Amino acid sequence: MPVVDAREGNHPTGDPDQISIVRPDTQEKLLSQTDDNLSQKLSAADAGLVSNTDVEGQVSRDLDDTFGDEAGAEIHYKTCDWWHAGILMLAENVSLGVLALPQAIAILGFVPGLLLILVIGLIAFYTGFVIGQFKLAYPKVGSFADCGEMMAGRIGREVMAVGSLLILVFIMAAHILSFAIALNVITDHATCTVIFSVVGLIISFLIGLPRTLKNVSYLSIFSSISIVVAVTIAMAAIAMAKPDAGHVFLVRPNVPLVKGLGPVMNIILAYAGHVAFFGFYSELKNPRDFPKALAIMQIPVISFYMLISGVIYYYAGPYVASPALASASPLIRKVAFGVALPTIVVAGVVNGAVACKQVYIRVWSGTNVIHQNSFKAIGSWVGICAALWTFAFIIAEAVPDFNLLLGLIAALFSSWFSFGLPGVLWLYMNKGKWLSTKRKMALTVVNFGLCGLGAAICVMGMWSSGWELHRGAAGQPFSCANNWKPSIESQI
Repeated sequence: MPVVDAREGNHPTGDPDQISIVRPDTQEKLLSQTDDNLSQKLSAADAGLVSNTDVEGQVSRDLDDTFGDEAGAEIHYKTCDWWHAGILMLAENVSLGVLALPQAIAILGFVPGLLLILVIGLIAFYTGFVIGQFKLAYPKVGSFADCGEMMAGRIGREVMAVGSLLILVFIMAAHILSFAIALNVITDHATCTVIFSVVGLIISFLIGLPRTLKNVSYLSIFSSISIVVAVTIAMAAIAMAKPDAGHVFLVRPNVPLVKGLGPVMNIILAYAGHVAFFGFYSELKNPRDFPKALAIMQIPVISFYMLISGVIYYYAGPYVASPALASASPLIRKVAFGVALPTIVVAGVVNGAVACKQVYIRVWSGTNVIHQNSFKAIGSWVGICAALWTFAFIIAEAVPDFNLLLGLIAALFSSWFSFGLPGVLWLYMNKGKWLSTKRKMALTVVNFGLCGLGAAICVMGMWSSGWELHRGAAGQPFSCANNWKPSIESQI
């Protein structure tokens, strides 16, 4: 006999108190869907009670999320296991930032440099965890723009959307710039630098065409391996050659504040991946797995950063180059840059994928286009990718100095997305409970401190970057000249 479907919304009138008769040939499908939905709701409720990541008791039991119900969709986005997300985060973070750290220590001194790498890394670990908590509490949030809308309406959304998109595009630009630097080193500046940048643009655009992060995650494995191997090769070669071994400063004297802020910005940029975390967490099969993904990224990153920056600075001395691979001998330098090319490309592609996804979802909001393989779906994705990568290329050519571009990114964007805004997210999640317990009071102080830290980094970083720009450190835009500097001899 036919079954009666009294679920809300299944009657043409939308009245849940009315019933409708379902055809016999759809009974089995309906019963299956009902059982699946009931199972999902029970699982979600149970997870909300016992999840060890819901330390504040705020996990939402709303099953809606960024990509909605993907049943029957041609394209599925929620396909990442925790290790997929961890590898993506690792590839995104262990890339350009690590190449500037040895020189940062050379300018600041051994002790303050390593302490900053450790302390900023631990702060970044905490703020990444806060972002994951916010995602669990509000599953529909898929980006900082969604957070902005939730907290400050349409204006908040637009401000956050522009800011998060710009930092991702600036990072993409830094990877195009690094690709040109690498080819200049490998080929001894065989042709115009702009041509190398165009090659990097085309390669990055093509590799970034897959729409799901799971596909990109497999490339991220090679990316992570390549940067570790490249830096290890350079580190071992420098340690054996000992170009200026032991000539180090525990604390570098007489460094002007405005000059010392530059390397601090480069250390901050090494932990600048947070703007993409909502995108990574959104494509997890189980969002409650985010702490494992965060840990598999952050713990090795802090250790690796401290090891390679300390060793390279100790053996290369005060004139260590940035990017750090350039501190090795000419032959080893070429080998190291060649091995590092996959991470220079793929890490940029990971950020590009998140940036393009934000625009893509915004363009087709309220439709099912993003889950289709239609000409409209694929064509619009390709167009968005092409537009953003072209914009990144223009930025890379407009600011062709590696360290200055990294400093600008850290000051303008990383200050907020990696430090200041996570503090705001925690305060929003816990509004009305800031002083409820001693633990809450302590965390309230910590997160207000993060807001202040973000503001301080932004203001002081912009001061330092503005000073560098004023003295002409940016270089000549769209120049064919070689765009890498082999030492810091003239910079102190």
